[in-house]
Amino acid sequence: MADGGLTVLDGSRLSAVDPCLPETDEPFTGTQVLEIAESQIASSLFGLSLPENLKLDALKRINVDIESFLDTKLDREQASSKLKDYVIAIASELKDDPLVVAILDGSPLKLFLEDEDDFAMLAENLFTDLDTQDTGKIRANQIRNALVRMGVEMGVPSFSVFPRLEDILKEYKAEGEESLGQAQFAQLLQNVLQGLVDALAEKHVVVIQNIKVINGSKLKKLMADEKKLDDEIGKIFQDQCASGEGRASTEIIRSYLEKNGPNLGLPPSEANEAVSLLYDQVFADVGGKNIKKLDKDEFGGIVKDILEKFAEQLEANPVFHDLDG
Repeated sequence: MADGGLTVLDGSRLSAVDPCLPETDEPFTGTQVLEIAESQIASSLFGLSLPENLKLDALKRINVDIESFLDTKLDREQASSKLKDYVIAIASELKDDPLVVAILDGSPLKLFLEDEDDFAMLAENLFTDLDTQDTGKIRANQIRNALVRMGVEMGVPSFSVFPRLEDILKEYKAEGEESLGQAQFAQLLQNVLQGLVDALAEKHVVVIQNIKVINGSKLKKLMADEKKLDDEIGKIFQDQCASGEGRASTEIIRSYLEKNGPNLGLPPSEANEAVSLLYDQVFADVGGKNIKKLDKDEFGGIVKDILEKFAEQLEANPVFHDLDG
């Protein structure tokens, strides 16, 4: 699934993966099984190396103790079973908590380079930002800072995730102390970016974004767990009992969810305007919204109805919460 230039990895791509072991008569170790699985998973996820916490959560999901499993000897049948279980567990983890990634393939940079006006404006803005002394000159090695300023948002990977950038700077002599005017800087930047476009076309870079996707999956888990759901309803009901006579039950429920929603699988109420609209939409169509006091069963029914509406809306239209914002 893609959204606004970003790609959401929600496990659906792994449904086509048919995990298989290499042909051998030798037993497999747990380490080998995980390496085989992660290689096959990566090939379906644009070459992405999954975060360690996600992999550990997937292993917990299939009741694997990582420390003892790594050196465990497995026959082919056992290894094949664990391999498939692990891939399914990774897919389930991604379904519950999707990753948002930027796939850097050089396309945005190519568009800049093909549009003379856009590129000229970009080069001018970067030069102005880097010419902090307002001398009309900057050093050639400031190209590095220009690339950092452009960043993933403009299709430039960091040096740490794409070391080949260092080679590109060397190739175009963008590491020295030579002073450059704006026109010279623009020409050097153009050469470096073209080299980067060519390099990214050969080998894409996948960068995980610090964006949380709330798609109703966590909320559905809560609703499927009767004890946890009843406990949560009890907490909200206590708020009603403690409130004065002037507040409607739905007002109390909304206040509680806005405060505690992220723990239940709802997006933070202050995340963005879309979340405010989501709350308004859900609560606009709730029965009994003007009733001041309800008994616990009636109150619980309204809470469940509200949570079901949230789950439906989030499944249909997931909320993207920028954790850096």
